[in-house]
Amino acid sequence: MTSHIPKSYLELVKKDINHKCETNFKHCVKLASAAKLPSRFGTFIAIAFHQNADDKEHATFVKGDVINKENVLVRMHSECLTGDAIGSLRCDCREQLEASLVKIEEAGEGIVLYLRQEGRGIGLTNKLKAYQLQDEGLKTVEANLALGFPDDLREYHLASHMLKTLGVKSIKLLTNNPNKIEQLKKNGIDVVERVQHSFKPNVHNEFYLQTKKRISKHML
Repeated sequence: MTSHIPKSYLELVKKDINHKCETNFKHCVKLASAAKLPSRFGTFIAIAFHQNADDKEHATFVKGDVINKENVLVRMHSECLTGDAIGSLRCDCREQLEASLVKIEEAGEGIVLYLRQEGRGIGLTNKLKAYQLQDEGLKTVEANLALGFPDDLREYHLASHMLKTLGVKSIKLLTNNPNKIEQLKKNGIDVVERVQHSFKPNVHNEFYLQTKKRISKHML
C-alpha cells in the first residue's frame, strides 16, 4: 500500500531526529515513528515521540506537512482517559479533543499534541480519588490540595520540544488557558494567536469549568 506520509516526516524518523537531547536530557523527546491514521475526523499522520527521562510515549496527530511552517494551528491536549475514551461528563476533555481535530481538518493543516499527563499531572489513581472527595463535598481545587497536590501539575517543556523537533516556527494555539500560552512562550515557541476553544457546560461539569475560570483564569 502506498504511504501518504510526506517524505519530510519519513526523513525525520530515519534520522532519529530530536531537539537538543544532548543538553536537556530531562525534557528530551525523540521522534520514534510515524504512520498514516485514517479517523472519523479525517486522515492524520500519527507520530510517536519517546521521552528519555521516564520512557513515556507522547504523540502528535498532524494534518498536512507542517515541518518548518509558520502560523500552524495547534491544540495541546493532556491525556484524560475518562473523558477521551469513555466520554465522562465531569470534564470537557473529549469535546475539546474532538473539536480540535475537526478544526484542524477543516483548516487543512495543524497539529494535536497529545501529552501523557493524566489528571492534570496527578495520574489516574489520584484523579479518581479527587473525584471521590468532590462527591463528598470538596471543591475541585480543595480535593487536589487534600491529596497533597497543587491545582495543576502539568508542564509544557515537552510540548515545546516536540514542536521544535518538527521545526514549527510559530503557532496559533487552540486554548482558553493563559498558562499554556505563557509556558510555551517561555520555552521559545512563538504563539502568534490564541484561538477560542470553549463549550457549553453540562450539569456535571459546570462547577468544574467555573472553577477553571475563577481560579486558573481560563478565558471561558
